[in-house]
Amino acid sequence: MNQFLTSEILTNYYMLPSKKHLELYIKKYLPKETSTEKISFILEKFSFLTLEKNNFLVAAGSICQYFCFIESGILQHTIMIDGVEKTTYLGLKNSATSALNSFKNSIPSRKNIKAISDCELWALTIKDFQELLEFNPVFKTFYFNLIENQIFLIDDYRINLLILSPEERYLKMLENEPTLLQQVPLQYLSSFLGISSRHMSRIRKNSI
Repeated sequence: MNQFLTSEILTNYYMLPSKKHLELYIKKYLPKETSTEKISFILEKFSFLTLEKNNFLVAAGSICQYFCFIESGILQHTIMIDGVEKTTYLGLKNSATSALNSFKNSIPSRKNIKAISDCELWALTIKDFQELLEFNPVFKTFYFNLIENQIFLIDDYRINLLILSPEERYLKMLENEPTLLQQVPLQYLSSFLGISSRHMSRIRKNSI
């Protein structure tokens, strides 16, 4: 039975994963001259949490509580259309994700975010997120550059959906994210790429 994320999932282990991957991710969106001290202040605001497979970070109709960096695992973003689950995004290791409109504006989410494998996450609460965004110029720069990059990716994804054939979309995914086939069940990938599961199976078979 699927469970929703609760505060009990927050962990206080003595041996937590290092924040080095999170640090590298933040640095990627900052000027090279940004001091380690300024980045360390941001890192301190992130708390560790785990999410077991098939549990929800947020369910449609509820308010998203966290802005997350994925240390390990995969988070599937989905919506329901006529009773059919459609994958809109796959949050992978070493990326950030949230139901952002819900998180920032405290409104019910229009989508589900579910763990399709056990996940380890570094998370910001809305309180810490808002304080960093308002009072920390380094975090504001990081967030601006991150969102700008995501807009570029979304734009490319929408264009590819319109101009590329299903076969071309599949091959492009193989080129850009070759590990996805090992990590993500085929039905989720086909939904994300806008391809029927049957057609996806044929494409995959012909490409081997």
